[in-house]
Amino acid sequence: MNEQNDIHLQNSENPTPGTHEGAEGNSEIQKLQKQIQDLEVQVKEKEGKYLYLYAEFENFKKRSIKERSDLIKFGWESVARDLLQTADNLDRAIAHVPAGTDQNFMNGLTMILNEFRSSLQKQGVEVIETSAKPFDPNFHEAVGQMPSELPEGSVAQEHTRGYTLYGRLLRPARVVLSSGNTK
Repeated sequence: MNEQNDIHLQNSENPTPGTHEGAEGNSEIQKLQKQIQDLEVQVKEKEGKYLYLYAEFENFKKRSIKERSDLIKFGWESVARDLLQTADNLDRAIAHVPAGTDQNFMNGLTMILNEFRSSLQKQGVEVIETSAKPFDPNFHEAVGQMPSELPEGSVAQEHTRGYTLYGRLLRPARVVLSSGNTK
């Protein structure tokens, strides 16, 4: 009889699924499904944020590499600008050498100037060509106008040479513009 009571007690503690417990089971399943959907939405949001941050980090790396490259290329820009004054002064010295000066001395100065310009060119400094070209405000600075055979607005004379550093303007060429043929 003890065994029958034990079996009867077990059955009363663990009722068979039926009418009463089935409704509670469905609501529990619905809660779990809702929780799963919420978690899936959260995972998608986090995945989107991760992809966004990953893309931002890749862009940051590319910008950093470009900035370092530009720093190496253009970091000495102010020094190059100062050295251009030296090249200008050597040009002026050669242009104003008195007649009768030793030719070897003149050749030496010219060689030094050419070597100096060659060194600047190796470092990315290029001369802006101006002769008989139309005025370009991106590379030229007009300091005057004069009558000439050239079309109006063309560069008639170069006052001071202009230079670029790897294509970036280092110093504009100071030029005199043609006002056209005034007869």
